[in-house]
Amino acid sequence: MSDQVPAIAHEVFGDRVDLAAAYHKSLATAATERGFIGPKEVDRLWERHVLNCAVIGEAFEDGLNVADIGSGAGLPGIPLAIARPDLNVSLIEPLLKRSVYLGEVKDELGLDNVTVVRGRAEEQPKAQFDAVTSRAVAPLGKLAKWSLPLVRSGGAMVAMKGASVSEELERDRTDIKAAGGGDSTIFTVGDMLDQPTTLIRIVRR
Repeated sequence: MSDQVPAIAHEVFGDRVDLAAAYHKSLATAATERGFIGPKEVDRLWERHVLNCAVIGEAFEDGLNVADIGSGAGLPGIPLAIARPDLNVSLIEPLLKRSVYLGEVKDELGLDNVTVVRGRAEEQPKAQFDAVTSRAVAPLGKLAKWSLPLVRSGGAMVAMKGASVSEELERDRTDIKAAGGGDSTIFTVGDMLDQPTTLIRIVRR
């Protein structure tokens, strides 16, 4: 499988690129067979899923406890945990079949810095994480309501979003403030990718 790994993956994952390749293979086989990944996505798993999730590691300081809510097939949490072994990453996923898969990936890849939590974000103990991340889970206002209560004061939610995130921020500003959101910043990471990843960071007041 090593000859199929794009050169940029070596830059992003370093000496853990073999773990990333193993996860990519799992997404292309087990996750696709179980319906977690659409068949049309298989040919673009590296670019659109694995790499663009891994580069969000640029947004986190060393040694943080990070939660990925609505983790699904492990995106962005597993690429993040592979690229940043110094982070402790909790994958929070309510659906049993997906959380079982996440546990299998954790064990198969030996990801000691990953914890799988089956449950909904709003059911988790409050203020237990330094940061909460997510991808394609919900509109920003609802996402803030789920994410920010899990973050300690001074921490932040750091969500992967699309080009319309500034409009979402304006539309949902009241909901974000009600959820405990403070200052917000929209920025990109992964400038080495053809399409850098857009993030929004909202600090927990």
